[in-house]
Amino acid sequence: MGSLQPPTSAAQTYEKEVAKEEDHHHHQDAGALFVLKSKGSWVHCGYHLTTSIVAPPLLSLPYAFTFLGWTGGILCLVIGTLVTFHSYNLISLVLEHHAELGHRHLRFRDMAHDILGPKWGRYFVGPIQFMVCYGAVVACTLLGGQCMKSIYLLSNPNGSMKLFDFVVIFGCFMLILAQIPSFHSLRHINLVSLVLCLAYSACATAASIYIGNSSEGPKKDYSLKGNTENRIFGIFNAIAIIATAYGNGIIPEIQATLAPPVKGKMFKGLCVCYVVITMTFFSVAISGYWAFGNQSEGLILTNFLEDDKALVPKWFIFMINIFTILQLSAVGVVYLQPTNEVLEKTFADPSSKEFSSRNVIPRVIARSLSVVIATTIAAMLPFFGDINAVIGAFGFIPLDFVLPMVFFNLTFKPSKRSLIFWLNGTIALVFSALGIIAAIAAVRQISLDAKNYRLFANV
Repeated sequence: MGSLQPPTSAAQTYEKEVAKEEDHHHHQDAGALFVLKSKGSWVHCGYHLTTSIVAPPLLSLPYAFTFLGWTGGILCLVIGTLVTFHSYNLISLVLEHHAELGHRHLRFRDMAHDILGPKWGRYFVGPIQFMVCYGAVVACTLLGGQCMKSIYLLSNPNGSMKLFDFVVIFGCFMLILAQIPSFHSLRHINLVSLVLCLAYSACATAASIYIGNSSEGPKKDYSLKGNTENRIFGIFNAIAIIATAYGNGIIPEIQATLAPPVKGKMFKGLCVCYVVITMTFFSVAISGYWAFGNQSEGLILTNFLEDDKALVPKWFIFMINIFTILQLSAVGVVYLQPTNEVLEKTFADPSSKEFSSRNVIPRVIARSLSVVIATTIAAMLPFFGDINAVIGAFGFIPLDFVLPMVFFNLTFKPSKRSLIFWLNGTIALVFSALGIIAAIAAVRQISLDAKNYRLFANV
């Protein structure tokens, strides 16, 4: 008989966990120590998840429907919802499993390094995640500039300001927000962001229904446009757009913001996020496609103006655009976090205090430079919508639809006869193939549109 241990209270266990975590942190790099602080609750995790997924790209969903039609469009949304929920939950379970073994992963590349091997982490997952996240920052900056320009043209139709002027203005706003020190300190901004995405989705849905019921709306035509080749490529392009809308790419970094013990918290956060996804994605996609059919534009807000004439009251368009601009700034800052974390790891000194001049000066310079570069790219390449489909195909599909299944099967080694093994294997294979074809379709779309491209174009 071994000696009986006195029962440890939950509070004591928690304190030990925190002490162990903090001790672990002291041996860590500055990126993990300062940017990925583990202090959040599952509610904060829900805010971060919602901001990283429910973002203005959802306003492109009616456009994706123009390639897929009613049945294909709704089917793709349902599959996207189920597969990404399953996928993000699997990543979370793998992270929890490693945390229980005493080795908590705080970054996507750390997971890949341990599960697939060091080369995968360094040469595949790390660069792809950086491309996806930085691409999202550029896309947010460009979209913010476009929304500002549409407000300007509504109030001043003959104005002389160009798109790149507005991109720079939005970039200056991002420059200030980028200095917020850690991911955890964004939690209040991300709560506001959650409310904003519900607000502009409700507005976009209401505007679509209003225009669809009025005589001024376009004649509803749901037929698929183009010849067979264009239709087939269009389907894969639409899949890349939907993958980008559901894409996240920073699940481990979001889970890293949770205070230990992490068990079960991510699942609750995901449930909060997916309630918001279901309310916003389906309402915007269905109402937008119902109102405008195959005339739906790349951004549904563009459909609310016809030949510079507003189809809904002007104040309503102002309101949607302002909500969108504000949320874009929050989304942009969330996707800056992996870049911030790399910069902090490179330039900061973990042994000095977070707000010592030794750490603050390099932080401000490095973060400002990264925002300036993103803003310059957004101003130079105003056709970023096409580039976004490429990012979706090359980035979001492997990170969110393929790797989580592989990580789970390699970590838990389920029996080869089990349903979960075959389900994960099938999803990984199907989405790998879809990713390759969608990448080809997205590159083809860029080459078709290339003749209209000009640097710093005023589109």
